[in-house]
Amino acid sequence: MARRFRGESHHKVDSKGRVSVPASFRRVLEAGDPGYRDGDAPELVIVYGDHRRAYLECYTMEAIEEVDAKIAALPRGSMQRKMLERLFSGQSFPTTVDETGRLVLPAKLRKKIDLDNEAFFIAAGDTFQIWKPETYEEEEQAKTEAWLDELPQDFDPLAFLDAPAED
Repeated sequence: MARRFRGESHHKVDSKGRVSVPASFRRVLEAGDPGYRDGDAPELVIVYGDHRRAYLECYTMEAIEEVDAKIAALPRGSMQRKMLERLFSGQSFPTTVDETGRLVLPAKLRKKIDLDNEAFFIAAGDTFQIWKPETYEEEEQAKTEAWLDELPQDFDPLAFLDAPAED
């Protein structure tokens, strides 16, 4: 099983859109890039997707290749395949982590999520997300807290791992 992203952190974004990638995230990017060799810049794909996304989703090369293979398995010409190709191929940005451990986020991507001088990184299993910190707190953190508040006080969320999958 491939290494997974873990944790969260805040990082400064400079005027050129450069932001440091957490060191532990860089190790996962390296492990998830089949072409990576020591001293190289690990490759990744940033999916910025549709208008509803308020974050950038960063995929290792292995993770995006898995998504691409599933899309390619759909019938050619089907609406699902066309839309998924648009969202994951067209609305994406292939890039590398530079020798100083930073990503350069183009102005278009920064503008899409209203990112200015600080970025919030959060692990999401085989991907990680980049958010404007205030947006994350208002939207995602609030959703998590509301979800937890609906559960009994002594409920352990790990119990969901043994439950049958919902359709």
